[in-house]
Amino acid sequence: MSDLLLLGLIGGLTLLLLLTLLAFAGYSGLLAGVTVSAGSPPIRNVTVAYKFHMGPYGETGRLFTESCSISPKLRSIAVYYDNPHMVPPDKCRCAVGSILSEGEESPSPELIDLYQKFGFKVFSFPAPSHVVTATFPYTTILSIWLATRRVHPALDTYIKARKLCAYPRLEIYQEDQIHFMCPLARQGDFYVPEVKETERKWRGLAEASDTQVDGTGADTMSDTSSVSLEVSPGSRETSVATLSPGASSRGWDDGDTRSEHSYSESGASGSSFEELDLEGEGPLGESRLDPETEPLGTTKWPCEPSAPEKGKE
Repeated sequence: MSDLLLLGLIGGLTLLLLLTLLAFAGYSGLLAGVTVSAGSPPIRNVTVAYKFHMGPYGETGRLFTESCSISPKLRSIAVYYDNPHMVPPDKCRCAVGSILSEGEESPSPELIDLYQKFGFKVFSFPAPSHVVTATFPYTTILSIWLATRRVHPALDTYIKARKLCAYPRLEIYQEDQIHFMCPLARQGDFYVPEVKETERKWRGLAEASDTQVDGTGADTMSDTSSVSLEVSPGSRETSVATLSPGASSRGWDDGDTRSEHSYSESGASGSSFEELDLEGEGPLGESRLDPETEPLGTTKWPCEPSAPEKGKE
């Protein structure tokens, strides 16, 4: 009899534990719907304090922790420039930090000095007229893990289906919501100076490699050489302008659920956002970057498939 009672208690406790875990996962957003739309940005122009990171996105948690520890009341922000399923982990670039001010408000000199004291740099991002956006609940640390596995694939599907060029990808941690934002205009203004510098270096290496090929008499317009240029992360000169706060792993390097195409590989500029049925009101006052001024490289997010790929679809 005592054995049956003990087994019953163990079974009851196990069931209670499972129900608790399910309730926690549900509270964290497990059952939350993911709605992607195109419309006005969730934030206005902002001034941010950031640190640049090149390497696996799973290593950015320490940057969130550092920025939050300086001023816990400020919103966290991250800008991801490279698709982790198209770019080697050690070449993935991002900027992580805190939003110091928004709109017409200017950050206080004391706040700027405080962040600069810890090695952060200050930069301003504009407010593009239209963006691709989505939100996800931000109630626990688990919310971030769930968001990275549910929202980004949904963004990829939306952008690819409408043949858009929407990049880079921003995450804004605001109260109990994570806002995901992909600009449809003024994309180059979201590139911090370090990103442009790495692209200049990569472009220089590609040009040096081409020069060496020329010296050997090889055809620089061959398929091989053109592919090497296409996959070398680089960018034309454009105007310059978050894993979770405190989390240790981004989780993007797990199963590949992303689009197979990058901007440079697509060979297309994508549809104009004027063709979308945009939510919200207001004139379409911004135009997307011209293909001649868009950043080059393998690093970008999904865009319009090339003509041969359209034929396969």
